[in-house]
Amino acid sequence: MIQELQLRLAPRVAANMGEIAQHLAKHNDISATSIQGIRILKRSIDARQRNVVVNLKVRVYIDEPMTSDYLVPPIDYKPVDGKRQAVVVGMGPGGLFAALRLIELGVKPIVLERGKDVTQRRIDASRIQREGFVDPESNYCFGEGGAGAYSDGKLHTRSKKRGSVDRVLGIFVQHGAREDILIDAHPHIGSDKLPAVIKAMRETILRCGGEVHFQTRVTRLLVDNGKVTGVETATGLSFEGPVILATGHSARDVYQMLHDSDITLEAKGIAVGVRLEHPQRIIDQIQYHSVLGRGQYLPAAEYNFVTQVDHRGVYSFCMCPGGFVVPAMSAPDTLVVNGMSPSNRGSHWANSGMVVELHPEDLPDEYKKCGVLAMMRFQQDMERRAFVEAGNSLIAGAQRMKDFVDGRASRNIPPSSYLPGVQPSRLDLWMPPFVANRLRKGFKVFGHNARGFLTNDATVIGVETRTSSPVRIPRDAELLHHVDLQGLYPCGEGAGYAGGIVSSAIDGERCAEALAGSL
Repeated sequence: MIQELQLRLAPRVAANMGEIAQHLAKHNDISATSIQGIRILKRSIDARQRNVVVNLKVRVYIDEPMTSDYLVPPIDYKPVDGKRQAVVVGMGPGGLFAALRLIELGVKPIVLERGKDVTQRRIDASRIQREGFVDPESNYCFGEGGAGAYSDGKLHTRSKKRGSVDRVLGIFVQHGAREDILIDAHPHIGSDKLPAVIKAMRETILRCGGEVHFQTRVTRLLVDNGKVTGVETATGLSFEGPVILATGHSARDVYQMLHDSDITLEAKGIAVGVRLEHPQRIIDQIQYHSVLGRGQYLPAAEYNFVTQVDHRGVYSFCMCPGGFVVPAMSAPDTLVVNGMSPSNRGSHWANSGMVVELHPEDLPDEYKKCGVLAMMRFQQDMERRAFVEAGNSLIAGAQRMKDFVDGRASRNIPPSSYLPGVQPSRLDLWMPPFVANRLRKGFKVFGHNARGFLTNDATVIGVETRTSSPVRIPRDAELLHHVDLQGLYPCGEGAGYAGGIVSSAIDGERCAEALAGSL
């Protein structure tokens, strides 16, 4: 007999399969000797009360052997040599999952990536940290795997499409990710593990007859009688076929190229702010209601804060427990920070983006004259200002959190995970007032709701600007091609239709299905 049961356990019990079996035998009228196996199906932590518990959904095998069935069955990818082809521009999650779905549907994907493969990207990302050198084509934003490859690998999503989410997670597992991501409420692969998974996905594309071209930046769409028929690249090569455009939220040259070609774009709101870094022990103490922190059996604690200040949202974004703050600029002479966590989430720091919602109408008049590119110009100027305020260096400007709230200079800055280094800076003065003032009020609210959160042991580091695309590329609601151009399928974060790895992957699959249907 097989039973599925819901359990609420102390962390010590939930961490040991033998303890779980003893609990099942004691509380569910099951003989301990009859339990042949236990498979955990879902796992989450409930820390709302002082006594933290772990919620488990388990499948118990009673008087019959435990099977080795997959939680999500693997996909059989078949060859597409000689099949009709489509062009996929960008190799982040949107592009990768679009390419894999095209193969399933019998279409040959030609994948074009402006950056380098995921192994070479690691070298270029390290050069940013060590030397302050930013390769505009290979960095934390550009290259195989997209922005998520080296900035955490979190797979949590607000998408309501549970079947699609499980399918995406199953494809990651099929390509080498741990099966735990199918179980945990907040799944996470980690920036140290995700590159190998991405490489395996590329190998599947190549094995099935698809093509992958690195260091191949698209410079022009080929259009014939209102229909996109292919692309032209900076290498001088052209590639034919309908186009899935999955270039990510930082490909500003793509937005400029579309704008210069009179292709319809829409202005879109974004969120900007800072990266906030605490010692992880403080977050553990707050979230687990204990001066002892997380103890032996609980993971590094996370948080999720949101409030409204002056009619705009102020919220935490991309929270990285046990992580690092990293330089995420994609152009020289700019400064942008982001966060990541390794798979063990084992550093001494916790960080998150702390950002303010901005609408196009919030911008000063000098930006509004830029039309649909106004928010993009504002992003660029914030990043240049951060670089200048840092003394034209990547040693980021930083301020103790309570000093920022109180409008006071910080004479020194606590140790930070940000490897290029941090230096005291008056972020409260040089950041745009409509951002800094809302952040200040938001921090007060968060400090009131979570005692100990607002502290001078925490640091704000500037600036965080790459939360989402500053432009939307409009598309037909059902057919998913561009509103004016058939054969062009704007996709993922860069098109303004996703916000993270999983939602981008889901959107990539949807675009692939729409494209294949048009063939």
